[in-house]
Amino acid sequence: MSSDVPIRPEPIIVARDLSKVYPVAIKEAGVVGTLRHFFRRTYHYIPAVQSMSFQIQPGEVVGFLGPNGAGKTTTLKMLAGLIYPSGGTLQVVGHVPYRREPAFLRQITLVMGQKQQLIWDLPAMDSLRINAAVYEIPEKEFRERVGELAELLDLQGKLKQPVRKLSLGERMKAELLAALIHRPQILFLDEPTLGLDVNAQAAVRQFLRDYNRRYGATVLLTSHYMADITALCERVLVISAGQLIYDGGLEELRQRFAPYREVKLELARPCPLAQLQVYGELRSEGEPGSGCEVRLWVRREHLTQTVAQLLADLEVLDLTVTDPPIEEVIGRVFAEGIPAARS
Repeated sequence: MSSDVPIRPEPIIVARDLSKVYPVAIKEAGVVGTLRHFFRRTYHYIPAVQSMSFQIQPGEVVGFLGPNGAGKTTTLKMLAGLIYPSGGTLQVVGHVPYRREPAFLRQITLVMGQKQQLIWDLPAMDSLRINAAVYEIPEKEFRERVGELAELLDLQGKLKQPVRKLSLGERMKAELLAALIHRPQILFLDEPTLGLDVNAQAAVRQFLRDYNRRYGATVLLTSHYMADITALCERVLVISAGQLIYDGGLEELRQRFAPYREVKLELARPCPLAQLQVYGELRSEGEPGSGCEVRLWVRREHLTQTVAQLLADLEVLDLTVTDPPIEEVIGRVFAEGIPAARS
């Protein structure tokens, strides 16, 4: 009996109650403390990740957001098999990551914006050949892949230069090429645009978008640049203090944590800030103390009434209504923590 219901693919990443706790040795000051620390250590335990559960489907591009120290990099390292979980279960492309089986390693890559794998004084092509040897890529296939990726990354003619001669943006692109030479199914990207200028960031985003579309690769991306997330990800995971507090779409996140519209005003003359705060949550003003250019957050259900009141009470030169910037929404989630996520 046939069915018209589409068959949903098996998740490519499955985490259930994933946890990581780091033991930290306690050492008292002085000689006695040193001797006691040497012979009988005591520890306190820091939870980096706590009972995190999620699934990711093949081909998804998922943003992984959280403040510094929230546990993002620890989670990525567990997914890549670099560290052992303290609890829970984890499967990535059907493998247990920490076993580091060759079949698993051929299907993943981990790129960290603050780390490099290319050899500084050698041409990037030499490092690429080392990677090709590690992954046993035939010479003809290696040349084809390098040519294809170099074209996507606009690196033609750059790979024979010493890495130290490349610009920061070119080095990041070359790092991506090196990480993708074995054509992995899953990309774990930790701040891949860190430190790049606006043009280089845009180029990396475009490459990742093209790579995902061309090869159906699954991407889990952490970034402090919200432009990376909004350009690439429809779904985000938000982590705070090691706990997953949101898993869903970007727009749903905006609706859930910021039930406001942003009203931007240009006024003919300064207005006291105390008066402006009556209309909504004051987010910023153009010039300190002037009140001529103002951003207010107004609850959606009060928007029509508030806009009418603003136009009646103030001499408004221009007024626009938009959704709040997603980076400010995320900032509010981080600031208010888990209780806000559950409201």
